[in-house]
Amino acid sequence: MNNMFMLIMFIGTFFSAISQVLLKQSARKTYSSGLREYLNWRVITAYFIFGAVLLANTYAYTRVDMKYGAVIDTFTYVFVMLLSIFVLGEKASRGRILGNLIIIAGVIVYTLP
Repeated sequence: MNNMFMLIMFIGTFFSAISQVLLKQSARKTYSSGLREYLNWRVITAYFIFGAVLLANTYAYTRVDMKYGAVIDTFTYVFVMLLSIFVLGEKASRGRILGNLIIIAGVIVYTLP
């Protein structure tokens, strides 16, 4: 049963990365007013996703040990890097790639028995 809740948290990290990409896309645009900067579909959708992930994680933490939740949350950095490359067309620096490889290696080491 805990594996299902860990999967919910993992999927949540992916959706958190999507919401961050939406906010970045919105920040790149120019708006006619300050109000439109915050009241557009990208920003509203991103914050809705953040709220949904927060609720899902709060529920999932009732069944998942805190130590695993923190490890799962680090995958947001990996997803953000991948989405920024493939969706936003950004280039990945060596440092960014190295940092993400260190995150993945840390997760593997931490979860080994």
